[in-house]
Formats: sequence, structure tokens, C-alpha cells
Amino acid sequence: MIDLTKVFASTALLLAVSACTNYYEIGIETPLQPKLDVSQFQRVLIAGFVAGGTEDIDGNLETARLLRSQLRSESRLQVIDTDVLDLLEIARNESNSENQEAENENGNNSEAIENENGQNELSEEDLEVYDHIFANIGYWRQLGEEHQNPLIVTGTIHFTPHQRSGMVTREREIYDEFGRRSVAPVRAYRERRGFILSPKFIFIDGRTGVTIHTERHREEVLYDVSSNTPALSSYFELMDRLMPAFLGALSDQSIKGSRVLLK
Repeated sequence: MIDLTKVFASTALLLAVSACTNYYEIGIETPLQPKLDVSQFQRVLIAGFVAGGTEDIDGNLETARLLRSQLRSESRLQVIDTDVLDLLEIARNESNSENQEAENENGNNSEAIENENGQNELSEEDLEVYDHIFANIGYWRQLGEEHQNPLIVTGTIHFTPHQRSGMVTREREIYDEFGRRSVAPVRAYRERRGFILSPKFIFIDGRTGVTIHTERHREEVLYDVSSNTPALSSYFELMDRLMPAFLGALSDQSIKGSRVLLK
């Protein structure tokens, strides 16, 4: 037996919805809080990075330039314009000084930390050898005093070529006897080449020289072997992926969306 009450109710609801022919879309914005409280800072110094990996780009210089550019438009902090530090050389000199002191005290011939291949061929493990520079509170406090006690951004950058082979799925166009087109997934073996970007961002309080936050990221991109994508283009593509996470550490951001309202 048909429940006439439900039928009438459903019909009334349908008519009411149909009557709402006017609707409009409004933009909404949801603010996100930064991971760091940077309210006590007025300035930010992108000091430099210990960089390694491929020789095709200068990871230290390119990263410092890119972060400065992004912060100028996305952060309230004043970005300090100064020469990018050769942090790898500074870390090596610090290591050599410590080793020399150890030799003088112990009378032995310990070897200084050195990499014969140069700056850009350091592996990720090699970069860890120079982590002691980030723990040198006196160095960072002095650097902070020279630049009016800013928030200091530094860290390590490793950008290296990468190759992977395996089965990949691609779409293939198929036409039947009547000329009708369809698309079917096809699996095939492919060799692909690309790059891996592994940055570690370290945020230091320029007033005290103490590290207040550290973030690690890893991004990878692969292309067909026939592709001739320049290393610098791949670097910017990968940095573009992780930039929101970096900016989210120290600047107010918001998620933009929309909502439809009926009249």
C-alpha cells in the first residue's frame, strides 16, 4: 500500500528545491597557522646551504635565491639582501681548525675532513659530516648580531640524478572496424630518468644562535629516457612541489575554496 503522506512530502520537497532557481557562489578562505611563531622577528636571513649532488646546478645559490623571492611575496618578514654564504667552505674550515687543535693536543696526524670531488658531488651521507656547523651557536649568534637579530634559514640541499626501470601504465587509443575511438590502459616496460631533491631546512634564532625548527623533505621526478629535461628545470619543478610546506612553516596561509548558496 502506498503511503500518501510520504508521497506528498516528497513532492513538496521537490517543488521547493525546483523553486530555488537562483543560486550564487561565494569564495571562502580557511586560515592556516604557521608551524613557527615568528611574531618576534622582523627580518629573515636566507644565509646559505651545504649543497651536494649533481654539478649541473649550484644548489646553494639557486635555493637561496628562490626562497628569498618566495618570502618577499608570501611573508611579512623583511628579506635581507646579502651575499649567499659558502657554507660548505665555512664548515670545512671549522672542521680543519678542530682537527688542527686535536693534532696539537694529541700529537697525532689526524686528517682534515675533505672531499676530493668538490662541492657538488657530495652524497647525502657526506653532507651529514658537516652538520656540526648548524650546532655552532656562537657562529649563528654572531651572524645574527651582524644583521639585527633576524630569523636565519639554512640547512642542506642534495639534488642528484636518478634512474628507474619497470612496468608503467599508459593510455593507448584503439579504433574499431567502424572507426569508433576508445582508450585502453596498456602496461609496458620503460626506463626512466630524472632527479631527486632532498632538502633539510633549519630555522635558527639569530638572537641566540639556537636551532628552533628543522624540516626534511624529499621529492622525485622521472621522465622517459627520450626526454631531455634540463637539470635546472627539474630542480625548479621539485622545489615548486615542496614550497607550500616551507612557506607554511613561517607565514600565514589559507586554503581557498567556494560554496554554493541557494536563494
